[in-house]
Amino acid sequence: MIKFKEYTLDNGLHVVLHKDENSSIAVTNLLYDVGSRDEDENQTGFAHLFEHFMFEGSQHIPNYDSPLQEAGGDSNAFTNPDCTNYYNILPAVNLETALWLESDRMLGLAFEEESLATQKSVVMEEFKEHYLNKPYGDQWHLMLDLAYTHHPYRWPTIGKNLSHIEGMDMKAIKDFFTKYYVPNNAYLSIAGNFDEEQVRHWIETYFGSIPSKNIPDRQLPKEPTQRELRRIKHHASVESNALIVMWHCSARMAKTYPSEDILSDVLGSGRSSRCQKELIDKQQLFADLNVYVLGSLDPGLLVFEGRLHDGISYKEAEDALWKTVEALQSEGLTDQEFKKVINKTLTDQAMDDLQLQNIAYNLSFFASQGDTNGINTESALYNKLKASDIQEAARRVLTQSNASVIHYCKTKASSTS
Repeated sequence: MIKFKEYTLDNGLHVVLHKDENSSIAVTNLLYDVGSRDEDENQTGFAHLFEHFMFEGSQHIPNYDSPLQEAGGDSNAFTNPDCTNYYNILPAVNLETALWLESDRMLGLAFEEESLATQKSVVMEEFKEHYLNKPYGDQWHLMLDLAYTHHPYRWPTIGKNLSHIEGMDMKAIKDFFTKYYVPNNAYLSIAGNFDEEQVRHWIETYFGSIPSKNIPDRQLPKEPTQRELRRIKHHASVESNALIVMWHCSARMAKTYPSEDILSDVLGSGRSSRCQKELIDKQQLFADLNVYVLGSLDPGLLVFEGRLHDGISYKEAEDALWKTVEALQSEGLTDQEFKKVINKTLTDQAMDDLQLQNIAYNLSFFASQGDTNGINTESALYNKLKASDIQEAARRVLTQSNASVIHYCKTKASSTS
């Protein structure tokens, strides 16, 4: 049980405090409710670029990391389709430094053209390295563009293409900051060993005077129900052919999400999973494979991806996958299989709750979803599952009409290299 206290400042900043007297460190986690799904389809990659820009200095602090490092701390951030998250880890005695730094960049950034040019260059190099020049790097662009036709999940967080990043200017940066980086669109959590009265005073001192603003209503286009199988073939200079199959599934906070999460583990998590035993160990069709759910806040995807052994046809591999799925749909799980995957999931969740950084993020995340105590109650949703729930999820989700298939083919040049 993660104990916490929460409250909201007059300007709308939601604060969650978790005290751990056995820790010598403290973690601050500041989640902004904006991600790549909030971007204009003609200017994608913006949320991620802005995450980088946030480390370029504020009105009063020319370099964000220097004061934090002097206080013995470290910082990082990530952007996904649903949110942008910033965290600091430092000795608990220096917690005030992190709160001062986070509040100052929420209040106002330096907005220097040279800094923007630097970060655009960094992000463009990241795009090239991981999405253009890396084997299978364009996989996510292909996957999302095929699976989604309307919802802004149809482009990855890095952006659709380099030209969108190249075209970002300072006016757009300022508009984005003004629109989304406000206290009433943020969730601050603090985990560690601290004096609560002192921390509340610091939070009020540093964040309390930052004005709230009207946040635009999120009106995202809904993804229509997929009613027929989609299929594309893509050629690239890679070492092995790959098969990717995606099915639309539930949103992260939906009641049906836990059963679909477990379904993905039953299919592809670990040596004893269905696909591992059948498609790798027994039939030796794939060199490796993985099955996972995206866990997005709007309805997401359950994904199978695997790299085929040389000489294995796509038809052979795909037919075998569907037979494995159909066996699960018709026969269900054994008691031993079900208990094993549930126990592993609950153990992983319990291990998550032992790390302050994970606690801080999860408190911010669940607070942003309107139920901070979800950090404690989510495991109960998994505990209540029955084997029949997983079978039902397989029948509901893993249909051909709900599937999008990619044959990621190696070129002749790569096969002879």
